[in-house]
Amino acid sequence: MTPPSRLSFARTDPRISAPLVSTAAGTLLLVDLLRVWLPSIITIFGQAASTPAELMGAFALLWFLAPFAVVPLAARWDSGRHAAKIALAGAAGLAAARFALLFVHGGQPQLYAASIGLLAGLSWLAATAVRGGPAAVGVPVGLAAAALQHAALRTVDLTWQSRWWAAPLVAAECLLFIWYQRRTAPGRTSAAAWFLTGPAMLLAGMFALSPAVATVALSYRFDPVATTPPPTVPELLLGLAVVGFLAGATGPLRGRLERVASALAIVAAAIVFGLSDGPGGLFVALLLGCGALGWAFRAAAADTPPEPEAGRGARSGYAALAGMLVFAVAAVAYYAAYDIGYPNQWVPVAVALAPAWVLLRSGAGTPSTGVPWRAGLAALAVCLLVPLLGATTTPPVKQVGAAAGADQGLRLVAYNIRMGFGLDGTFRPAATARAIAASDPDVVVLSEVDRAWVLNGGHDGLRALATRLGMRYWFAPAADAVWGDAVLTNLPVAAAETVRLSPVGAPTGAQALGVVVRFGGREIAVVSTHIQPPPDAEPLVQVGEIAAFATRFGGDRPTFIAGDLNIEPGDAAMRAFADAGYADGFAAFRPVRTFPADKPVKQIDHVLVRGLTCADVSVGTAVTSDHAPIVTTLR
Repeated sequence: MTPPSRLSFARTDPRISAPLVSTAAGTLLLVDLLRVWLPSIITIFGQAASTPAELMGAFALLWFLAPFAVVPLAARWDSGRHAAKIALAGAAGLAAARFALLFVHGGQPQLYAASIGLLAGLSWLAATAVRGGPAAVGVPVGLAAAALQHAALRTVDLTWQSRWWAAPLVAAECLLFIWYQRRTAPGRTSAAAWFLTGPAMLLAGMFALSPAVATVALSYRFDPVATTPPPTVPELLLGLAVVGFLAGATGPLRGRLERVASALAIVAAAIVFGLSDGPGGLFVALLLGCGALGWAFRAAAADTPPEPEAGRGARSGYAALAGMLVFAVAAVAYYAAYDIGYPNQWVPVAVALAPAWVLLRSGAGTPSTGVPWRAGLAALAVCLLVPLLGATTTPPVKQVGAAAGADQGLRLVAYNIRMGFGLDGTFRPAATARAIAASDPDVVVLSEVDRAWVLNGGHDGLRALATRLGMRYWFAPAADAVWGDAVLTNLPVAAAETVRLSPVGAPTGAQALGVVVRFGGREIAVVSTHIQPPPDAEPLVQVGEIAAFATRFGGDRPTFIAGDLNIEPGDAAMRAFADAGYADGFAAFRPVRTFPADKPVKQIDHVLVRGLTCADVSVGTAVTSDHAPIVTTLR
């Protein structure tokens, strides 16, 4: 009898190939569906924090709790026929919902199509765990495939791609999934590996296998302000992370020392990620986390018994759903902190304790799965080459002479993009880019820029916009290392700096980003910021800090402050800016209403100037955010 630790999925048992492919394909589809479902909860059901957090959390958890009823049904017959039928039905529902989301965009239809697909996907996961399957390898392969596909797509999921090939590609993935699901046979099952599925999905999305995090990590270059990274380097970094993850999941784990080292590495990666708010931390978290997370799955393979055991299938089913419940609770706990206001650095560390526990629970060695060397080389080539499909080039610097600058003026667009999601809950970077490009801006100031939040689908919204606009970017963190404000321009940049603003009771962090551009024979200081007012009070502390920073950073240069300031004309905060020397650039053009985007009733987005004047002021009509873009020419 071949012990499970020596099992070669490629050579020992041909029947294993179908469960392996179906588990990997199902994991890929489930991850892709979650990338739509999670932001739908926030933007459609939650209406971007206008719905009480408790109600939103209860609605979200309902879809993770309901599938627990599947386990006793799937485990009812020892023959596994019942589990097979439930797994196939769940697989069909997951595939149907995943394909439907290519065409069901926005509003309640999108929310409930994704929710029903999630329910079906979790039912498939539970029934498959009950029936038995190679989770210790199949789930890692699926997570790796999801990361590689996301990188190749430049982190814009197939749901949001307006390309003709998106539907055939998703259809092929769904058909592959169903084809192999119908051919799976009952097998041995590892409750530990199935439990790891949920924590691994979250940690992979947060840092260990995130293409967006790879890009952000390299864009900081150990500087507080992130900028456009070198071409192809982020893609190669992500590819190497996936290689490390798969090597850990399929390679040997020799004994106690390697297990302890791996457990310490995954916990350390989570600590570094939780504490990171800028340069260095994301890079370290990615490198530490990828291999250690893979080794956790390899350690879980030791939990697989030589023969199926009575009652073990039910335990595996409950373990799979418990792991996904960890995913849901931890995701809500981590990201709700930015609306409610409490420390959240402990969340990724708590989640990392799950793979650490799997690694430490046994001291036995776990040999390699026995992947043939040709298959290993092919996997290496795929991991390194597929992400390169998403590589981009750096736009050239645009020189504007003194005569042209004086004649034309500097064209500015300021836009709170709400993490890239429109009022209908869709992620449409192409439409947002068209709305910005229509004004032919020299400088773009963005607020609420999300570059990697799992809650919003793991997109790098800044890179998606910059690529479509053909512009370079400068980004500064506010809430955490991947959420903040940005400046886009192809003008020469002489300096960049950021300063943190005092929270003063506001749960979401804030900063001021200064960028000096050369335009028309002179230097102009641009300050991008997003004020976070304290509850029921004027944001006078942040206003004072922004004005002081702009004055120091701008020096004797013409300077303007732009962004979502969350204050209205006539407020004490506007008078405080005026007292500091920053005039309301739109005062002569009122009304300039910017919020909400579909029916603006108030102005909370502003351009404040010192040594400059505004002309040609207009408000855009795009609804690709809850704010409208503002456009002006500065002279």
